[in-house]
Amino acid sequence: MKKIVSYLFFSLLTISSFGQTNWVSVDSLYQPLPISAKLFKTTSPLSQKPFIAYALIVELKDPSLDFTVDTTFNRRLTPAAFYQKNNKPLAILNTSFFSFTTHQNLNIVVKDGKQLAFQIHSIAGKGKDTMTWRHPIGSALGINRFRMPDVAWVYTDSFAKYPLAIQQPIKPLKDSTALFTKQTFLKNLKSSQQKAKNWKMATAVGGGPVLVQNGKISIANDQEMKFAGKAIDDKHPRSAIGYTADGKLVIVAIEGRHPGVAEGATLKETAQLLIELGCIEALNLDGGGSSCLLINGKQTITPSDKEGERAVPGVFIIQLKN
Repeated sequence: MKKIVSYLFFSLLTISSFGQTNWVSVDSLYQPLPISAKLFKTTSPLSQKPFIAYALIVELKDPSLDFTVDTTFNRRLTPAAFYQKNNKPLAILNTSFFSFTTHQNLNIVVKDGKQLAFQIHSIAGKGKDTMTWRHPIGSALGINRFRMPDVAWVYTDSFAKYPLAIQQPIKPLKDSTALFTKQTFLKNLKSSQQKAKNWKMATAVGGGPVLVQNGKISIANDQEMKFAGKAIDDKHPRSAIGYTADGKLVIVAIEGRHPGVAEGATLKETAQLLIELGCIEALNLDGGGSSCLLINGKQTITPSDKEGERAVPGVFIIQLKN
């Protein structure tokens, strides 16, 4: 009975629930949708610039839904190709950053409790820092087998069954070796007075940086080393994912690089939108030309690449159970 009441309340949400931005329901354009999933669109100007974004809000505890991922090996696929490959699921979202040359995910991907891709923990120095390395701990969102979500910073090791997770960002270690071992990670962690725990997630996707913690803007770009200089203040297409205190998953896709139509958002603006939508924790995913959200195979935002959807090595999937 409580679950039915929850779904009915969820279905009656109005745009006034979402703060200052004017979000309008577009469910009718993307049917069929389960009662536990709602899709909204906004065209409210952002910082006096034209703006388009979509927000998918889904009840994590809905037993009729599966939250999973799919990846490729030595190749990339467009989100539309992933949609066909996975029997036409409810939603497809691009996720991790990746290498254009090797087609490798550069962030953690977990499916059915198994790690399929791992964090890149070593970045070579340049210029005066040549011959040195920095070792950031990147972020991810995970969903455990009880449908409980978590945003954490995770250390991954292909020899370990589980990644190690911490709940606060730490400054990247700088040294002269490309190898960043578990022992080195734990030693560096001591200064933060945190303890790493096994992160036992059924499903997880990485990206970064974290944008929201404890319901407030908290951008961990310096610790995660995602964007250099003032790049976090540039407007771009964005993909982001987070969750609310009452167990809803929130996915945001922001259109951009279309002058006069949709110019994108900064990381801070993206974080603010996520907070308006109720997120208590959220992180940025790969954006720019990679940003894409399909609902029942239909595009929401228009991708910024002139060729259309960019091929990516991994996606987050929401599907109806058979």
